Amino acid sequence: MVSLTDKSHGRDPNGASGWIATGATFVSTFTVFGVAYSFGEFFGPMAKEFDADRSQTSLFFAITTFLYFLLGAVTGHIADKRGARPVLIFGAAAMTLGLLLTAEVGSIQLGYVTYGLGVGIGVACAYVPMVAAVGGWFEQRRATALGLAVAGIGVGTLTVVPIAGWMVEDLGWRQTYRWMALATGILLMVSAVGARRPPVVNTANEPSPWRRFVEADARFWILYVSIVFVSIALFVPFVYLADYVDTNAIDGSAAVLVGLIGVSSVAGRLGLGALASFTSPMRLYQGSLVVMAISFAIWLVGSTNYAALVVFAVVLGSSYGGFIALSPAVTAQLFGIRGLGATLGALYTAAGFGGLIGPPTVGYIIDQFGYNTGIVTALASGLVGAILLQHPQVSQPPKA
Repeated sequence: MVSLTDKSHGRDPNGASGWIATGATFVSTFTVFGVAYSFGEFFGPMAKEFDADRSQTSLFFAITTFLYFLLGAVTGHIADKRGARPVLIFGAAAMTLGLLLTAEVGSIQLGYVTYGLGVGIGVACAYVPMVAAVGGWFEQRRATALGLAVAGIGVGTLTVVPIAGWMVEDLGWRQTYRWMALATGILLMVSAVGARRPPVVNTANEPSPWRRFVEADARFWILYVSIVFVSIALFVPFVYLADYVDTNAIDGSAAVLVGLIGVSSVAGRLGLGALASFTSPMRLYQGSLVVMAISFAIWLVGSTNYAALVVFAVVLGSSYGGFIALSPAVTAQLFGIRGLGATLGALYTAAGFGGLIGPPTVGYIIDQFGYNTGIVTALASGLVGAILLQHPQVSQPPKA
C-alpha cells in the first residue's frame, strides 16, 4: 500500500482540500445519479408515446448504465493522469446536450443514442474520476470520506426522483428533460470548481489494471463476476417499481419508494462507511450483498402490500448504500491506491454488463411470465453475486 504522506502541490492529504473534493463529489454524484435513477418516472410515458414494450423501453436505462460503467475505465485512467476537473467539465457538456437532444427525438432508436451517450458519458465523467480523487486524498479516514462522497447518489435519488415524477405529470417528459439539462449543466460546473487533484502518486510505470485479467488475478475475477450478478438485480427496482405500482393499481407512490431507496442508501453509505474505519471493509461489503439479495424476497412476499414495499425499499437501500460506499475502499484495500481511478473503472465495467443484461432480460421475463417470475430472477442473481464474495481468496491481504 502506498502511503499518502506526499504533500505535492502543498496539500495536506487529510486536510481541507480533501474535504472540498469530497463535497464536490457529493454534488456530482447527486446530479448525475439523480437524473439517471429518475428514469422509472419517464418509463410509462415514453413507452406509451413510442408504443414500446417493457424490454424495449428499459434499453434506455440499460444502454446508459452499460456505457457509464464501461467508459468509467477510460475516464478514471484519464483522471489519474490529468485530474478529475477537465474530465468532469467534458461530462457536464455531454450530459447537458444529451438530455436536450433526447427531449427532441422522434423515435425510440434515436433516443437510445442521445440519452445513452449523453447521460452515459456524463455519469462516467462525474463518478469514477471524482470518487477516485477522494480516495487519493485520505489515508485513515478514507472509508468515511468515500461514504460521504457517494452519499450524493442516495440524496440525489431521494430528491430528484419525486421532483421528476411531479414534473413529468405536470409538464410532460420532454419538457422535464429540458429543465433537467439546465440544472445538470449548472450543478456539474459548480462541482468542477471543487474537483481538486490529490497528491501525485507516480503511476508512470504502473501496469494497466486490465493486466489483472491477463494475469488471472483470482481476486479481481471474483469481485468482477460478483458485481455483474449483483448489478443485474440492483437496477431492476429503479426501472420497474413505477410500472409495478401502476400495473397492480397499488395505493401508494412509486416515486416515494424509489426515494426511500435513496434516503436509506444514504444511511447505509454513511453508517457503513464510518464503521469501515474500525473494522474490515470486506466483511461489511460481503454482508451488504447478502442483505441486498434477501431484500428481493420481501418484495416477492409483500406483493401488492404497499407497507411491505416500503420495507423492501428501506432494506434494499441500506444494503445498496453499503455496496456503493465500500466498493472503493475494498478495491483500495486489495489492490492499493496507485491508479485507483483506472482500477475502479475496470471493476465497474462489471456493473455496466449487469445493467445492460438485467433490465431488458427481466422486462422480457415480466412480459412473458409476470412480475413474480421477474422478481425471483433478480433475487437469484443477487444471491449468486453474494455467494461469490464469500470465496476465501478475496479476504487475502494485498499483494506486495
